Amino acid sequence: MAIKLGKTKDSRTRKKKVTNDAELEILQRLQNEKDQPEFIKYLLQKGYSIKSSERYLKDIKLFKKWLVKENLTEEAVSYNDITHYIQSKKGKVKQITIATVLASLKRYYDYLEELGFVVENPVLNVQIKGIKRKVLYNILSKQKLEKIYYDYKELSSQSPSQKRNEIIVGLLVYQGLNTNDLQNLTIKDIKLREGKIFIKGSRRSNERTLPLESHQILDIMEYTLQVRQAILSETNKQTDLFFVTQGSSLNLQNVMQKLIKELHKQNKQVENVKQIRASVITGWLKTYNLREVQYFAGHRYVSSTEAYLINDLEDLQTDIDKYHPIG
Repeated sequence: MAIKLGKTKDSRTRKKKVTNDAELEILQRLQNEKDQPEFIKYLLQKGYSIKSSERYLKDIKLFKKWLVKENLTEEAVSYNDITHYIQSKKGKVKQITIATVLASLKRYYDYLEELGFVVENPVLNVQIKGIKRKVLYNILSKQKLEKIYYDYKELSSQSPSQKRNEIIVGLLVYQGLNTNDLQNLTIKDIKLREGKIFIKGSRRSNERTLPLESHQILDIMEYTLQVRQAILSETNKQTDLFFVTQGSSLNLQNVMQKLIKELHKQNKQVENVKQIRASVITGWLKTYNLREVQYFAGHRYVSSTEAYLINDLEDLQTDIDKYHPIG
């Protein structure tokens, strides 16, 4: 009697790994399909993931059904209509789901505004009470970030450690690096002739090459040729690491802790390195599409970049009390 072999547990559950190239191929195919909803194409072109785009489309379809029921057109929808729609969902779904629907509506009205069908986005000032938002820090504008940089540069002394720290602050403010990125930089990663800096990938991040500001290039050149050499001679260290400490350790942890304290003393809004990085990424999202920001930030998954969109949605620089939160 022949024995029929079934699928093993591993064979049933094992999934093929989707590479970045394969994902981009799927995105391109979806964008080119004639019967694809224009809103989906818009989202894909902006760099949103397939999963997020489909979720947004589902939310908008439900919203359009509600508009028909209320005898409203999407072009005529006001702030009050949006709050009424959100109120209609209270008690039926979780608050976090309502927040997701609100994000979908904002993206859809961004789309309609870009097409010229509406003058302004009626969703912008709608806020929801009672949910834990994925907003970890007070987001600093590009102008505030640059002020932090120039204030430090102006007030710091000319000691080797302070000159080194000026370079670090610049890389925080303009390239959005984190402590691990700074720690792992080597001399070879600094491409002064190209005006760029290479950031190695890690278990949690992708490698990327970022442009340097013109004023950074001159300061980095001075640090590389003079300041770094002075610190190496003073400490008798031999290392390829770009940033060298004046203590016995090669680790930047203590340097970063002291630096953040100095920055906070100069500007009380400064909290930590993560806040500065979150601010830089949020700023990028106002200028570039998701895929570009994903690359700049070194995120392995676009969902990590999408998490920063809520900072744009809630506009943390505006006092929430002047709006009309939904309780």
